[in-house]
Amino acid sequence: MSWNWNSHGLPFLPGYTFQDVTKSAFHRPQTLKYNNGYALAHRPTVGIGQDPLLSVELLQQEISKLSFETPDITYGSFDQSIVEDFIPAHVALDKKVLVYYAYFQEDILFSPEEEYCVRPVVIYYYLEDDSMCIVEPKVENSGIPQGKRIKRQRLPKNERGEHYQWKDLNVGMDLEVYGVKYHITQCDTFTKEFMESEGLVLNNSEPMPVDPYSNRRENPPPSFKTPSGFDPMHQFLTMDRKVLHFFALWDDTDSLFGETRPVTVQYYLVDDTVEINEVYERNSGRFPFPVLMHRQKLPKKVKPKFETFPSCVLEVSAAEVDEYYSPKDFQVGQAVTLLGRRFLLHDCDAFTKEYYQKNHPDLEMKPFEVPKKTDLLKERKKEVPPYNGFGSPEDSLQNCFSLTPGPPTKDVLKILENSHNVLRYSARLDSQNPGEEGRQFILSYFLSDDMMSIFEKNTRNSGIIGGKFLRKNRIHKPGSTVDNSEFYSPADFAIGATVEVFGHRFVLTDADHYVLKYLESNATQIPLQTLESLRQKHSVGTANNQQADQNGHDVAEPSS
Repeated sequence: MSWNWNSHGLPFLPGYTFQDVTKSAFHRPQTLKYNNGYALAHRPTVGIGQDPLLSVELLQQEISKLSFETPDITYGSFDQSIVEDFIPAHVALDKKVLVYYAYFQEDILFSPEEEYCVRPVVIYYYLEDDSMCIVEPKVENSGIPQGKRIKRQRLPKNERGEHYQWKDLNVGMDLEVYGVKYHITQCDTFTKEFMESEGLVLNNSEPMPVDPYSNRRENPPPSFKTPSGFDPMHQFLTMDRKVLHFFALWDDTDSLFGETRPVTVQYYLVDDTVEINEVYERNSGRFPFPVLMHRQKLPKKVKPKFETFPSCVLEVSAAEVDEYYSPKDFQVGQAVTLLGRRFLLHDCDAFTKEYYQKNHPDLEMKPFEVPKKTDLLKERKKEVPPYNGFGSPEDSLQNCFSLTPGPPTKDVLKILENSHNVLRYSARLDSQNPGEEGRQFILSYFLSDDMMSIFEKNTRNSGIIGGKFLRKNRIHKPGSTVDNSEFYSPADFAIGATVEVFGHRFVLTDADHYVLKYLESNATQIPLQTLESLRQKHSVGTANNQQADQNGHDVAEPSS
């Protein structure tokens, strides 16, 4: 009798379990294999010791019941309510910052004028991670290193390791961080609305205390000393980075190869220095070093005993100068001489105009427009130099356009369309010499480049060797000049017309049928006389050929 170990139904308790003595293998089935070097997992088909799996023995209905039903005894009733999506703090509170305005007092030691100074700061609280940073706004010419005092971090609240939270901040409280006590005076609108939405009411805003040193500088105490007329510190604090900018023309026509050049004149109000820069233009032929005069104080009037001072070698000190150039010496519309050079001020920028209207209203600023170089070049007509006789006029003209002349520009489209189109004419030489009466020529006109060539036919017992009489060349018409060149064209080649080529006169006697066909296709550009001469010539030739054929047929008919 065999015992069914899998279905005995006893509880899984000590004394109620039995081992299957017939089993000899207790290893787990392999669920991992490799295919082409990749690990592939698959579901097991048998259990431990080759036992069948429980899922194989259960029906599909029982599997569905186990999967979707949870017993209430073990886990209790299941709440079917919808759970809201969780939004992390770094998403919900991203870029939401609380801003507080505060200040701290810094003691000043060893100073008879002040005991402390008030330094305002801005406190930023980042809600996404409860971090804070403290920044002190920068003040120009303060002499104090300002900017970020504490970088963004969680600030400690006490010695127990606690940190400041947004609930701990309020207007009118003292925030002590790393031994420095910051007093909060006010906050921005977003901070106030956020606190009210969380049920916290902020205190009333407090005014920012006045710094004693700044107040004393703005309202100095009465002094019994005679104030000096010039205060360099006051000029530095009020005129720093304020520059009068003039547009001028440097008249350098008196020097060799001199010209009028555009420059800019800068007058620095902070120390009454002048700088002149040349306006660099592209393709001007000059090196890009525009500084014409470096920044310096320009003496306007030198003391009489120092007039012979070698200023071109040594610098003039302040003890040798009676007066320096000032803003009242620069007036738009007037010329000013600086270090022996004459500059014509023709315009200035908006700040300079505003400065003169406020400080020097008696000076009249009259800007005027300067003609541009392009306008001058347009007015001046380019003159082509006369032809020097070397090469063709087109080749010689290229020397006027570039230092490295190239070949003349050709009509590529015309060359491609008429690369094999040639007009051929028969011609005879019109000469006073009786020995040249029988010479026959073929005149070819190439439509691709408007050139001509002449070939002489061989005549037996003439004593003249035939062949090339003229290579391809463009032939001028009689009476044409270099400035007004006229060349032969198909419109000039009529039957019976005379063509003069380098002192030789040729009379056209006949032409190909292609010549008449081409000229008729371009009848609008060809004179009617030329077309009629070709038509008459071809009509006569056709009639002669027909008569010759008829005569030949009549003669041959009786012999047959």
